[in-house]
Amino acid sequence: MRQVKIMGILNATPDSFYEGSRIHVGKAFDAAAVMLQEGAHILDIGGQSTRPDAVPVSASEEIDRVLPVIENILQHFPATSISVDTYYASVAKAAVEAGATIVNDISAGDDDPEMLPFIAKAGVTYIAMHKRGIPVNMQENPAYTDVVKEITAYFSNKSVLFQNLGINDWILDPGFGFGKTQAHNFQILRQLKEFGIFNKPILIGISRKSMIWKTLNSSPEEALNGTTALHMAGLIRGADLLRVHDVKAASECLTLYLSMENS
Repeated sequence: MRQVKIMGILNATPDSFYEGSRIHVGKAFDAAAVMLQEGAHILDIGGQSTRPDAVPVSASEEIDRVLPVIENILQHFPATSISVDTYYASVAKAAVEAGATIVNDISAGDDDPEMLPFIAKAGVTYIAMHKRGIPVNMQENPAYTDVVKEITAYFSNKSVLFQNLGINDWILDPGFGFGKTQAHNFQILRQLKEFGIFNKPILIGISRKSMIWKTLNSSPEEALNGTTALHMAGLIRGADLLRVHDVKAASECLTLYLSMENS
């Protein structure tokens, strides 16, 4: 039976696009407790915003932000599966040494040449995401001939590279909103099953993103209903991992999906 999981987002940042995801170290325990109780299988800890127009922070600052959160959560919930959201190899290494078992890299190894060798050596689960450009410029007129074909070609190359390095435990993230227009995002969601050719779990990160609230003429704060609708669409099309701000809603969506599939 297909195993679908929910990843709860916890951002140790002052500027992530959705204010409700931001936490302080002192509140990490409370936020983690709620997400785990609501059905999160994984907690994804980020130390810098990668929203459009975001200015990058240094690896050392990112470490200062995420390590206390990881340590705080694992002190209270030692069995928790922790993911660190970073494209810096040094941050990934520090987080893994602190107990993280998953590295979630928006650059799939493109932004730090030390990342993939570290992943190969550490043997942790690796989430590889497709993006165009960097956050500060990625939404400046992104263009593709066929976005799904180009992302598929990108991961075909990555798959060979990963295999050569001995990285076998990896998850594919097509990168909704990272160098894509609204039309691109919906095409990716519509054709999500095509990424199944890699026989790897597929992550979708669409929670409260602009593809939802701009389409609905609302805001990130008002985008929960739209998020749930697109989560169901993603599940039907083969998503194996939902990266979400709202664990309870995603868990209920998943329960209904599984009930539909297994009845």
